[in-house]
Amino acid sequence: MVTKKQRQLWAFLAAVACVMWGISGLFAKALFNLSPAITPMWLTQVRMVVSGIILIIAAGFFKQKPFKTMTNKRDAVEIVAYGIFGLVPFQLFYFIVVQKANASIATILQFIGPFFVMAYLALRHQQVIRRLDAIAALAAFVGVVLLATHGNFTHLALTPDTLFWGFLSAIGVATNTLIPIHVLKLRKISSLVVTGWGLLSAGICLMIIHPSWPHVPNEPRVWLYTAGVIVIGTLIPFQLMTNSLRFIQASTASLLDAFEPLAATIGSVLCFGLIMKPIDWFGSVLIVLAAMALNIVPKSKVNKIEEIEE
Repeated sequence: MVTKKQRQLWAFLAAVACVMWGISGLFAKALFNLSPAITPMWLTQVRMVVSGIILIIAAGFFKQKPFKTMTNKRDAVEIVAYGIFGLVPFQLFYFIVVQKANASIATILQFIGPFFVMAYLALRHQQVIRRLDAIAALAAFVGVVLLATHGNFTHLALTPDTLFWGFLSAIGVATNTLIPIHVLKLRKISSLVVTGWGLLSAGICLMIIHPSWPHVPNEPRVWLYTAGVIVIGTLIPFQLMTNSLRFIQASTASLLDAFEPLAATIGSVLCFGLIMKPIDWFGSVLIVLAAMALNIVPKSKVNKIEEIEE
């Protein structure tokens, strides 16, 4: 039985994981500012391959049989599909927006992702869209418009290509959530194994499609920031969030995601001089609150979930 103290501790650690994801975007922005040779493609390839190898080794260390998993053809295909169609848009397109704008905008636009999940479930599985869901979708749309225009509807504050890649990264959030459901929940394959192979296969695929060997400056800051993206943005928060789901509800973890854009925005203001107008803050809050509203569950259902977990 999960105690109250355990839930509080792991809720806090899940929030720490979200803050780390927000901070990792700042490391990426710092990298892009160091040299034009450092591209989102190169950073994504390095992050995926290095993180994937480390996670697979960790899975082997914990005796989760990572290589045996890939001998099952269906499981292997689903994991590779997760890497290519889930992790690639989720990470590569996010870094493209970070480069073109900043970590704050990139993270906030990704918060539209849950609405693509909602649309898919409604169309594919006839899931009923609640009135609250419709209101939240409208609020998120208004938030994006305010961010894109600064409240001045005669021009765009964000370039069209920034919005384009931002929406693609949000779709990546949806595919990153939906594709691995079968192997994680039905096949009961370790998340270490699924994510490790997903990252590695996606990184190798990107290297084959788009070999990227830029003349990256060989200086300590480059490798320090890259290590920050890998360790603070992938390895540590992944472990914290994955383990926290054993003690807290998934809906609670989703609500804690709000710490990610908060950390990215505050960091962008402090480290990169980002100027956020009141209308920008309002639009950002609208998007985050709208995404959080999707996780509001009637108390009766919450009680049932807690009984099942215990």
